[in-house]
Amino acid sequence: MAELLQDPMVKVEMLIRKPVQEVFEAFIDPEITSKFWFTHGTGRLEAGSHVQWHWAMYGATAEVDVKEIEVNKRILLDWGTSVEWILTAQADNETFVTITDSGFKGSPDEKVKQALNSTEGFTIVLCGLKAYLEHGIRLNLVSDKAPYAHIS
Repeated sequence: MAELLQDPMVKVEMLIRKPVQEVFEAFIDPEITSKFWFTHGTGRLEAGSHVQWHWAMYGATAEVDVKEIEVNKRILLDWGTSVEWILTAQADNETFVTITDSGFKGSPDEKVKQALNSTEGFTIVLCGLKAYLEHGIRLNLVSDKAPYAHIS
């Protein structure tokens, strides 16, 4: 059986040409987040809160525990893995977003598969966020990634 020398950690990054306050709000307010990622969230992200995120098109739900929030700077949550958003203001209207995901569980092969899926997923999320905030366009990237997944 193959052995990992180091557990995989995902890191995806993107420059969003909007103020850090607007980018931060897009991740903590499910009314905004639902325009580029999930279809419904049960509440705003606040330190110590527990929320659910729903993807109606897939019949999927994620249980999310919010560990830490630093307004306009950092979001740390647990949804089976540890996900951290770092938001860095680059200029008045630019924010560099870094998302890391770690703590994958299972066999070495399962950990690698989860990390690859996470890399793909968070890249899609950042692209959708960029299109929505910068241009007001809802690209439907998450739903169009696997449009027939709900059909057996």
